[in-house]
Amino acid sequence: MQDKSDLHPGAILVVDDNAGVLTAAKLYLKRHFAQVETERNPENLPTLLSNMRYDVILLDMNFTKDRSSGKEGFFWLERILQIDPSAVVILITAYGDVEIAVQAIKGGATDFVLKPWENEKLLATLLSAMKLRASKVENDELKAQQKGMAIAQNDAIPEILGNSTAMRKVFDTINRVANTDANVLILGENGTGKELVAQAIHQQSSRANQHFVKVDLGAITETLFESELFGHVKGAFTDARDDRPGRFEAANRGTIFLDEIGNLTAGLQAKLLSALQNRIVTRVGSNQARPIDVRVISATNMPLYEMVKDRSFRQDLLYRINTIEIQIPALRERAEDIVLLAEHFLQLYNRKYNRNIATISASLKKALLAYPWPGNVRELQHAMERAVIMARDSSTLQPDDFMLGSNHALDADLALGSTTMNLEDMERETILKAIKKHQGNISEASKELGLTRASLYRRLEKYGI
Repeated sequence: MQDKSDLHPGAILVVDDNAGVLTAAKLYLKRHFAQVETERNPENLPTLLSNMRYDVILLDMNFTKDRSSGKEGFFWLERILQIDPSAVVILITAYGDVEIAVQAIKGGATDFVLKPWENEKLLATLLSAMKLRASKVENDELKAQQKGMAIAQNDAIPEILGNSTAMRKVFDTINRVANTDANVLILGENGTGKELVAQAIHQQSSRANQHFVKVDLGAITETLFESELFGHVKGAFTDARDDRPGRFEAANRGTIFLDEIGNLTAGLQAKLLSALQNRIVTRVGSNQARPIDVRVISATNMPLYEMVKDRSFRQDLLYRINTIEIQIPALRERAEDIVLLAEHFLQLYNRKYNRNIATISASLKKALLAYPWPGNVRELQHAMERAVIMARDSSTLQPDDFMLGSNHALDADLALGSTTMNLEDMERETILKAIKKHQGNISEASKELGLTRASLYRRLEKYGI
């Protein structure tokens, strides 16, 4: 018996309506290749190609409709290349001549053989075609890697700071799950640092040397969703001038971070679930499924469990993404970290703006601790940056350094009264009052304001709260 290790690992598909030809081809080729499949009916090609990527396809040029013109062969050649643009197709016919051969090559065929073929010549042609296929696949993967390099988060990751009990639990969970491939769901309000946690998980994982690709699902329109995530082929739509890998392919062997996953519509949730379940993606305009190997980390500020109850978020998708769940505490829930973070940002912006402010006054520390920080760490960071820029005292930050015109980043007494008539300023202050009244509870504040949680979150982003 032949040792399978001697066989070429490639997969061959032979398509011919002559059963004798298929038998002869399979008997010979299976002595050289690990996988040889045959098909008499070319109508089955779309299904075959959607389930399998063949290294070489041997395609007869003449089936039952017209026994000599080769038109059917050209039709199916075009169809194969529509499904898999990188397919390598060798046309076979008993009625070959130079004109048909030239037409076949111009139509996208790799080579052309005549029946009856010489076995050694057929084998040499297939092995040469295999090398071409390998170079096409390598080029396709290189394009995906290049896109990954272009969009991956490669900047130095800021340190996640915190000495509070709540943050120590977060750090412990990161350490436990990072070196697994478990899907992780990160929950928390806007500005709590969900992306930093996702990056920390990636950096501590076995995929750290591969790409970390972020996808802001809240910013992708429904019409572009599939193209952005799964890619597209040339001609799939008006502006599709080239084949383009999607974000999943760009993140292959690395980590994909699906931010704002709670914002997806039901239809998009179904498409994402299919890709995650099957670990394959299909580019827009193609039927060719492409395997993906990615670690999935998702994040949202939306109440997913409530959304599952009211059927606005799929329960099966939630189960798929939350093998491990990490809840990031709001800044008001980790008050012991506020001064630590403020001092860190003070030093950061001292360096950035060439200031030399040494300390934060006791009265300012008290004010920082009294403020509910509805915008969490992000709001504190922005407030500290403005304060460093605007500080009157060159050595110590004071509460007054946080008073910027009618937009108060911080008010020690939280007295948000204002005489401004600017509508945006008034809306911002009304939101701050509602959040203060309900001690940072976004659900209660949104009810008070007559808004949905999603609408309130959008306004928090708009005003940098």
